[in-house]
Amino acid sequence: MHDLTGAAWRKSSLSGDTGGTCVEVATNLSGIVAVRDSKDPSGPVLTFGSGVWSAFVKGVKRGSFEV
Repeated sequence: MHDLTGAAWRKSSLSGDTGGTCVEVATNLSGIVAVRDSKDPSGPVLTFGSGVWSAFVKGVKRGSFEV
């Protein structure tokens, strides 16, 4: 389990304020990136190594994943 104390959560600037399905990401933690459901901030959190997260984001930007 990772210590998420001090996590600075942020939501995509493309997310609206209508309460839709959004995720929040904390990238300020040492060596990990944390992801949670914005509608359930006290709920479960997924954590990924910083390198894995970076590769995922690059893949999304390249269009490597089907939606």
